Amino acid sequence: MEKIFLEKKDFSSSHRINKIRFFKVVSKMEVTDVRLRRVNTDGRMKAIASITLDNEFVVHDIRVIDGNNGLFVAMPSKRTPDGEFRDIAHPINSATRGKIQEAVLAEYHRQGELEQQLEEAGA
Repeated sequence: MEKIFLEKKDFSSSHRINKIRFFKVVSKMEVTDVRLRRVNTDGRMKAIASITLDNEFVVHDIRVIDGNNGLFVAMPSKRTPDGEFRDIAHPINSATRGKIQEAVLAEYHRQGELEQQLEEAGA
């Protein structure tokens, strides 16, 4: 089943009422593999992942962050000379971002459940 994400774009002008159009964005690229390493730190970073796209392209250093509104995926980035962070690689639409986040967080939760089962079996 193909998932469809909607992007909202606000087309406004000073002379007209804001018009909002919804564009259907369908991503055909698939996340074919996720490798994830959970990290045990006191900070907000919970894991580091690598993903493979269409069995052809790998993106490393994707981070799982525990933010104010729950877990989210942060794309690999580097610090600029002025101290800000800039993405090195990132999806260009919300459909692809959604697929990546869904795949990485599913693996994060799967590993968490597996660790919990192992702890319960060993206890």
